[in-house]
Amino acid sequence: MTERLDGTVALVTGASSGIGHATAVALAEAGASLAVAARRRDRLEALAGQIGGDVLVLETDVTDEAQARSMIDRTVAHFGRLDTLVNNAGVMLLGPIVDAPVEEWRRMVELNLLGLLYATHAALPHLLAAAETDPRRVADIVNVSSVAGRFARSGSGVYNATKFGVGAFSESLRQEVTQRHVRVSLVEPGAVATELISHNRPGVIEGLQAMWGPVEVLEPQDIAEAIAFTVTRPRRAAVNEILVRPTEQER
Repeated sequence: MTERLDGTVALVTGASSGIGHATAVALAEAGASLAVAARRRDRLEALAGQIGGDVLVLETDVTDEAQARSMIDRTVAHFGRLDTLVNNAGVMLLGPIVDAPVEEWRRMVELNLLGLLYATHAALPHLLAAAETDPRRVADIVNVSSVAGRFARSGSGVYNATKFGVGAFSESLRQEVTQRHVRVSLVEPGAVATELISHNRPGVIEGLQAMWGPVEVLEPQDIAEAIAFTVTRPRRAAVNEILVRPTEQER
C-alpha cells in the first residue's frame, strides 16, 4: 500500500531535467511540498510552474559546499522542515583512463561524490528531527547512483569509481541512522533517455550512441516511479536498493 507524503517536504537536486525533473513531479503528486535545486534557474522555474503551488526554486551548484548548505538551510527556513532528500545531481563523462582529460575526473568527483556528501551532511540534522515528528515519523535519503556503481567496465573507470563510492557511503550511512528511522536508499538506473550522454566528448558520444542505439532505453519517469515507491513505504519498511535497467540491457 502506498502512503501519501502530505505534510512533508522533499528536496530534489539536479531537478532541471531528466530524472530529477520527473522525480519532483512524482513526489508532488504524492503530496509532498517541493524544493527543487539545480544550476539552471529557468528550467527550475518552468518545473515549478508545471507543478504549481508553493515550489521553492533554488539555483544551486552543489559542488560548492556553501551553496549546498544554503540550499538545505533555505528549504528548512521556507517550509519549516525537511523529510526527503533526493541526491540526483550528477554527470557521466566517459572514455579511456589513458590520456584522459583530468578535469573530467575532477568534475565527476566534485558533483557525483562531494556534492552528494555536502548536501547529505547539511540535511541530516533536519532529517533526523523529521523522523521524530508527525505526520510520518520517518525520513528518507535517496541517492541516485547507476548500474555503473555495481559493475565496472572499460571506458568508464572514474565514473565507476564515483558511483561505487556513492554505494559505499550510502550503506555506511544507512547502518548509522537506520535505528533512528532515517532510511537511506540507493537507486541504480541503467540506460535512461537523459542529457548525460550529451555532456561527453564527440568521439565518446558516437560510441555510446552505437552501443545503445538498438536498445529501448528507460524514460526518466521509470526511475521517478522507483524513487516515489521507495519513499512512500510505511515506516516499518525500508527499500535499501533498487536496480532498474531497460529490459534489453544485458549489463
